[in-house]
Amino acid sequence: MKVAEPSSEAQVKQAAAPLARDARRKKRLTRDQWISIALVSPSLLAIAIFVYGFIGWSLLASVSRWDGIVPDFTFVGLRNYLRLFGDARFQIDLRNTVFFTVAFLVSCLVIGLFLAIVLDQRIKGENIFRSVFLFPMALSFIVTGVVWRWLLNPGNEASGAVGINLLIHKLGMPWFRFGWFTDPTIWPGIPFGDIELFIPLGMIAIVLAAFWQMSGYTMALYLAALRGIPEELREAARVDGATEVQIYRFIILPILQPITLSAVIILGHISLKIFDLVYAMTPGGGPAFVTDVPGLYMFKTVFQGNHYALGAAISIIMLLLVAVLIVPYLIYSFRTEVQA
Repeated sequence: MKVAEPSSEAQVKQAAAPLARDARRKKRLTRDQWISIALVSPSLLAIAIFVYGFIGWSLLASVSRWDGIVPDFTFVGLRNYLRLFGDARFQIDLRNTVFFTVAFLVSCLVIGLFLAIVLDQRIKGENIFRSVFLFPMALSFIVTGVVWRWLLNPGNEASGAVGINLLIHKLGMPWFRFGWFTDPTIWPGIPFGDIELFIPLGMIAIVLAAFWQMSGYTMALYLAALRGIPEELREAARVDGATEVQIYRFIILPILQPITLSAVIILGHISLKIFDLVYAMTPGGGPAFVTDVPGLYMFKTVFQGNHYALGAAISIIMLLLVAVLIVPYLIYSFRTEVQA
């Protein structure tokens, strides 16, 4: 028996049905896109104004003659930048920033990794220790600075030793006396133009307070990464005769490299723009500016001296220092995602 073929009208409707569904789906997708744009538009507008707009305003002020309460946007080129790099105080600030950044990063990474490895051994009371190590992160740098300013107060002839110095005296070393943030010594003190290199001893106090607060954060990053490494991988290495040291050196640490890179970026940008901790511990930048940093110099230049163009130039230099650290990381992350 011959089956009747469907009519041409039915064929047209059957063929047009998928096209109609695609059209409705595209229309619905377009509506969803507009809703998404409407939701993120306020945030994008705020970022455009309060981040990039103010960066542009600071850049404009940094190449102007604005030196006083009354704005003066007369273009002077790079004169303010040249004046800064010829300023002995700003050179000291850059030296202090380099030392602080290196010492802060190394101490946070080493101590954070050590604490993470210890906690990864499933020790008794792990939750308590983890909470104790993370507790400093609940404080602001202002609070940390006030506390450590008292702890590292070197004392004087009238009051005698106080804080850490007093503790060391009680431990049987009465001869120990360190000036901490009041020590203007630069070791080894190699002359370089108007300043000395390399290690400002007064900055050691700032480093101690900073890594006390942030080493717990680094520990949390490393601990999360360690807990994500399969135990079978370590067992296979042990079967092959690898020692625990070799397992960490050749297996664990290479796996932790992305975490280390992320920690360096996060901690690095904090150290390059540090202000509140230094201001809380040494509001004046210490003797001979031994603890001074660009953020503190900018604050005093703008809000106490009303030198707005010079302060804007300092802020742009700080932005460039952070960009030198952040931009290569963003390029690396983008290339990694593309390759994946």
